[in-house]
Amino acid sequence: MVSKKVTVVNEQGMHMRPAGELAKAVKAHPDCEVTLNANGKTVKAKAPMQIMSACMKKGCEVEIVCDGADEQAVLDEIAGMFESGFGE
Repeated sequence: MVSKKVTVVNEQGMHMRPAGELAKAVKAHPDCEVTLNANGKTVKAKAPMQIMSACMKKGCEVEIVCDGADEQAVLDEIAGMFESGFGE
C-alpha cells in the first residue's frame, strides 16, 4: 500500500468532468484499489458520484491511497492528474 497527499488546484474543485476522468483512469487499473481520503470521508475512486460526494473544493488536501498491482505507478499517475488540475 502506498499513499500521497495532494491539493486540489482546479478552480471549481472536483466537479463532474475531473471526477469522471479520475474514475476512468482508475478503472484502467482493475487490479489496484484506489481510495481518496478528504474532508473526513473515504471514497472509492472508481465512481464519479462517490468522488464528488467528498466535496473536494479548490485547496482541499486529498490523500490518495493505492493498494494492489503496480500501486506506485498508479499513484504517480493519479497524483499527476491532481497536480495538473485535470487539464483545466
